Amino acid sequence: MLDRLFPNVVWENLWLATYETVYMTVIAAVATFFLGIILGLFLYLTAKGNPWENRFFYTFVGAVVNISRSIPFIILIILLIPFTRAVVGTMFGPSAALPALIIGAAPFYARMVEIALREVDKGVVEASQAMGSSNGHIIFKVLLPESMPALISGITVTTVALIGYTAMAGTIGAGGLGTLAFQQGFQRTNTDVMIMATIVILAIVFIFQMIGDFLVNRLDKR
Repeated sequence: MLDRLFPNVVWENLWLATYETVYMTVIAAVATFFLGIILGLFLYLTAKGNPWENRFFYTFVGAVVNISRSIPFIILIILLIPFTRAVVGTMFGPSAALPALIIGAAPFYARMVEIALREVDKGVVEASQAMGSSNGHIIFKVLLPESMPALISGITVTTVALIGYTAMAGTIGAGGLGTLAFQQGFQRTNTDVMIMATIVILAIVFIFQMIGDFLVNRLDKR
């Protein structure tokens, strides 16, 4: 049936592009999750009134995070070309898009992590401190577990944004559905390819959003 509706689509190319998009999204999302939590924790802990309070480090890291997440993604890809070539060895293909995807998304997610940690009930943290808990125990047994629903919700939003980033990266040869839509759809005026690429991207977004919502509902104790 799809062959009749979209006769100009080469389905093998579409499935390969779908795999490349999912590959870029999943790898970048996992790396963003851990890197964002590390940055977010550092921002939270060095903020005023928190265990590692340090105005200089908080301001410096906060400035780096704000600058990084303010750079338009397409410009960030171009700026990172030398770094990408040094790390990956090429600026083309799905793996070459990963540095820009991670560096572009991690600061954005780090701010979400900081906000999620700030929303943890201060009374729970103070109770743990009163019982003599170490900072490590408070982080891994109180802060992260209590904020996990918000952290999962945040990474879900970030993952959806990453899917859009992969499409933009595709316009300069990163692979995936973005490259397929641009090279075989737009440049060759093949409407069928552009429509199918859009439908598959939307389907991927819905799937990741459903997984994120499911996990949040399972983890939310309220």
